[in-house]
Amino acid sequence: MEYTMLGNTGLRVSRFGLGCMRFPEGRGDAVRMVRYAIDNGVNYLDSAYVYKDSEVITGEALRDGYRGRVVLATKSPIWNVERHADFERFLDEELRRLGTDYIDMYLLHNMNPGNWEKVRRLDGLGFLDRMVEKGKIRHKGFSIHNTVAAFREIADAFDWEMAQIQLNILGETYQVGLEGLAYGAKRGLGMVIMEPLRGGSIVSNVPDEVGALLEGFPERRSLAEWCFRWLYNMSEVSVILSGTSNLEQLKDNLRIFERSGPGLMSGEEMGLIRSIQDVYEAKMGIGCTGCRYCMPCPQGINIPEVFQLYNQYSLFNKPLGDSIIYRRNMVELGIGADQCAGCGNCKLHCPQQLDIPELMRKVHGELSQGA
Repeated sequence: MEYTMLGNTGLRVSRFGLGCMRFPEGRGDAVRMVRYAIDNGVNYLDSAYVYKDSEVITGEALRDGYRGRVVLATKSPIWNVERHADFERFLDEELRRLGTDYIDMYLLHNMNPGNWEKVRRLDGLGFLDRMVEKGKIRHKGFSIHNTVAAFREIADAFDWEMAQIQLNILGETYQVGLEGLAYGAKRGLGMVIMEPLRGGSIVSNVPDEVGALLEGFPERRSLAEWCFRWLYNMSEVSVILSGTSNLEQLKDNLRIFERSGPGLMSGEEMGLIRSIQDVYEAKMGIGCTGCRYCMPCPQGINIPEVFQLYNQYSLFNKPLGDSIIYRRNMVELGIGADQCAGCGNCKLHCPQQLDIPELMRKVHGELSQGA
């Protein structure tokens, strides 16, 4: 196992972090899998209050001396918080579930616009500082499914020590993306990556063209391995989370991460990744290049971001998560596609000659159905 420093925290962590959301159904199997990961060098575990039975099972796995061998991360259920005292009440419940008296890395979970507003209104940042003083948590972080602009705002608002973002080979500019990764790392944050395979959807139903690219490349690796390799090739990435649901998957991940580290990929390998991305991008529903010539929209719609979300939604068989992101991060803030007034100014400036007003109606209709 390869290790690195988690930003400026002073914590030495394995590049492969075990995501504790998709455990095997049998509790005994889950406990054995967690301990197998730790025994084979994984020392970063990521759980959350809302992951079903995750904290209890993780806590059971960390008995018998395993707790002292890991950096344990879990997350505050912000949407359940109604007053300031609730932050600590939920933390105390998590400590009991996990069977420990401190959390190494405590995250405010999913800083969407509503959660971020609640954190500021109920002094969630002050809560983190006080919990560090009490010794209940060691380090402060947040996770986010939001725009790079929102990420910058949140990152600049507090002395965070780590951030957890979604990133994969098909999401360089999706949500926080590569721009946010670089921004967080420059601020000294430990950057932890979730959804490296987008919940497995990237490696499910692989297009024939991608299969041919992999077969024709001199270095034979699975698409999953290329996805992980692309991520750990970046020096800004500290930990890559993988939520294995059985021991076979875990063993394969351990193999992939045996010689992980930044700067390993050759120019030819990066070219293969680009070719894979081109295949997927050709299958996107809307041919927006993100040039932003359509901006600013008089109604405040971030048109390229709306199209990007829709393309991810259509490419990955319309997952509910994207519909929820659309509703909470756009519609509820009055910047969704439903705000389009049909003025046509964007259409006049689009180099791809997209009928943007018509596409706005299509996008809102489909994403709203999923929501």
